[in-house]
Amino acid sequence: MSNSLLELQHMLRNYGLLISFSGKFSQEIIEELGEAVKKYLETEDRPKNDIYNVFSIFIEQTQNIKNYCKSKEGTEAYAQISSSCIVTIGRTDSGNYVSSGNLVENDKVSHLTDILDELNGLEKTDLKKLYKEKLKQDLPPDALGAGIGLLDIARKAAQPLEYTITPVDQQFSFFTLRAVV
Repeated sequence: MSNSLLELQHMLRNYGLLISFSGKFSQEIIEELGEAVKKYLETEDRPKNDIYNVFSIFIEQTQNIKNYCKSKEGTEAYAQISSSCIVTIGRTDSGNYVSSGNLVENDKVSHLTDILDELNGLEKTDLKKLYKEKLKQDLPPDALGAGIGLLDIARKAAQPLEYTITPVDQQFSFFTLRAVV
């Protein structure tokens, strides 16, 4: 077992991973990991704005996944989707990144990629303007949020958002989102 853990540690270092969690997201887990992320980045003597952006993106990504899972409660897909969640925070030469992933139903993929492609096509000033417009909109009573999570992530990221969609089967694909700060 210890050799396996040593191999895993080397692999995590090679990928620049600082923190990783895989499993069902709860509000408590998100909060605890968020605090750990903040404390870790503070020990690295990172600029406060970078720490805030990494923390904020982490919270948005994990909340988006948690909300998607919650919307599937009571369905046959719930157990499979809620156990597929993962988030990692790492470091590259160009900065820190937050990556997350989870299963999504195939019929949601095109809507999700359309939103991300639209956001990636906007300049920072346009993202800021769209964000302010979205904040002013009234929410439908059954809305899980203001629908600005991905927009906020795009605003705070230093580069366009990276995403992949990996088909799993007839019902699901695995969606991965990466934001670099």
